[in-house]
Amino acid sequence: MKFYFSVLLLISSLTLFAQNETTKDTIQEMETELDVLVLEKKKKAVERKADRTIFDFSEQAYLNSGSLLEGLKKLPGLIVSDVAGMLYQGKQLQVYMDGRPLNIYSNELNAYLEGMPANAIEKVEVITHPGAEFPATSGGAIINIITSKKAQKYLSATYSNGYSFTDYDKSRHRFNNSLMLSAANKWFSWQIQGGQSYTESYSKSNFYDNDIVLSENYSDKVNRFYYVKSGLKFDFKKDRLLINYDINTNNNSSYIEAGGLGFVADDKSKSKYFYHDVTLTYQKRFEDPFTKLDFRFNFNDNNSDFDLNSRITDNAILNNNSNQNFYQFTTDYSQEINFLEKTKISAGAMADLLDFETISFDTKNLDYTRSSLSAYTEAQATYKKFEFIVGGRLESYDISGETDTSDLIPFRQTRFFPNGTVQYNIMPQVNINANYNKKIRLPDTGSLNPNNTSYQNPNVGFFGNPNLEPTIYNNYEVQFNAFEYFFIGYSVTDANNQIINRIISTPDGAASISENLDEVTIHNFNFGIPVPYMLFTKGLSETLKLDFNPDEINFLYIYAGNQKHVISGVDTKSVWNINLMSQLILPKKIKFIANYNTSNTGGNYYYYMVKRPLYQQLDLTFSRKFLSDNLSVSLYVNDILNTNKQEFGIVDTDLLYNNKYDSRRVGFSLSYKIPSKNKLVKEEANILSRDKQQEENKIGN
Repeated sequence: MKFYFSVLLLISSLTLFAQNETTKDTIQEMETELDVLVLEKKKKAVERKADRTIFDFSEQAYLNSGSLLEGLKKLPGLIVSDVAGMLYQGKQLQVYMDGRPLNIYSNELNAYLEGMPANAIEKVEVITHPGAEFPATSGGAIINIITSKKAQKYLSATYSNGYSFTDYDKSRHRFNNSLMLSAANKWFSWQIQGGQSYTESYSKSNFYDNDIVLSENYSDKVNRFYYVKSGLKFDFKKDRLLINYDINTNNNSSYIEAGGLGFVADDKSKSKYFYHDVTLTYQKRFEDPFTKLDFRFNFNDNNSDFDLNSRITDNAILNNNSNQNFYQFTTDYSQEINFLEKTKISAGAMADLLDFETISFDTKNLDYTRSSLSAYTEAQATYKKFEFIVGGRLESYDISGETDTSDLIPFRQTRFFPNGTVQYNIMPQVNINANYNKKIRLPDTGSLNPNNTSYQNPNVGFFGNPNLEPTIYNNYEVQFNAFEYFFIGYSVTDANNQIINRIISTPDGAASISENLDEVTIHNFNFGIPVPYMLFTKGLSETLKLDFNPDEINFLYIYAGNQKHVISGVDTKSVWNINLMSQLILPKKIKFIANYNTSNTGGNYYYYMVKRPLYQQLDLTFSRKFLSDNLSVSLYVNDILNTNKQEFGIVDTDLLYNNKYDSRRVGFSLSYKIPSKNKLVKEEANILSRDKQQEENKIGN
């Protein structure tokens, strides 16, 4: 009986969540003055395509109530940690912002994600197997964070803010504000989005060696983050020119009390980041709406200063700076041709240059230059119930540099990177697909930086490695999808020269370093399934008669993922990650969401042994919309049970590391879309982001 009930539950869950799909494209507004029908597709909390998963942040209060980093940690299958980095279903993520590589890493990336308020985010795309149109240096996968909302003709505005506090040993506060304005006239349209966040936080971490305390750190942090994103769009008949300029800055400070074997310290660190990005995009359009030609130039600059001073001796311990300049030019062409039933071909080229230098106490200890040239072609075709994507990318690299003591080993190589996807559509919205791609990951500047930009004391240090070599990946994946809500998948990644972070024993204690791992194979299994609660109250037959929006009912979503790293000479075990998300619609249209994440213990992430669940946390969120849905308000409690604490053993050492931060937090968030009195206001494409890949990649829809 249990087996039959499970089968019925699965089938009915998928059937119920499939209902109403055909009615989601509804007419939202009739503009009688212009005699135009505006069609708006109903937003889904999660949208699954053949090559990516899209998470809607704008309408999900449990994701957008805190910082962007807090929201990302709640996504099923996504792991963000100090030791594992940022992974999705076992794949290392390259971070993009609005369709462009962000090019910041390590502590700077964490500070950026923690500073950016989640209620300024529209959606997050996780591109699990990027096609040939993406640089092969994307590695295993890409996370593309879309910050911009849709533009509005005539002046419109949206204001968002949030506040939260924690009471770990004293009250600490966080608040953020952001404003988005957009308008259009007969010459051009524009958007501007700006905001700030202020964050107080507390954390403690410990290093042990055979029960000997090497280092016990208590950190009180204050982060100040400011950002502006702007866009201009000029229309020239069918063509258009987009100009985007982004700027953000961090000004952070920490007070660290530390002690351990043979030392006591009381230090203050200050870190300042300044980042700006400018992009020019010219989009050439033709009589055939399926023929497109784009040209884009992108430049971004990132300056970082990190100082660590002793408050006991008033001496400077660290004075480390870095400067990074990135230039990129790309061109993309696509058109449809008469081959099979429907075929689209794409081609393009790219050239980029990265200059990176680091300075410690006025001594330049790394001067690093990397340039690459590439070209790609890709075809997408449909034939009966099959859909195909086949492509290839040729890339050439020239990497050189020097430290203050020696030259780096140059890397000059040309490689070909194929990719292919085949999908069989069993029935509408039910399919199975298989994918293969070959990728490369070049060392990021955070891993290359020889300077310590985290913290150090006499027993513990953190260092990069300027001599890291690129990683080559072979990624294989097969996945079954049903009605976008149910999926089950398995992937294998074979990596050579995998770049990892590792803690090692040193004569003085311990050090965190970056190094190449000769070979590693990563196995990943994951699945997700929704279970409507009405199955248990109305029964199967009555529930099947109902018509509803699956994102507006009471349900439980279950996600489980298993990941195993196979490393020669190391007895590794797999790690299960579990995510449970429950939604209840309460009286007065109040939406209640409980989100719980946990993992098992005893597994491995590379050389780290998981002693406590990697991310164990229960979050509760209440939200409601007011004023004709223009005002969204949410109240939340994160980590209500205060269980989020990490602890790791280190393979081949007696070292033990644990960390705890003030993850239990109470707060509120609101977003107010200021209504326009102009009846001609209507939505048009946003101009803060470049979303070509999503619009054109139709496979799996």
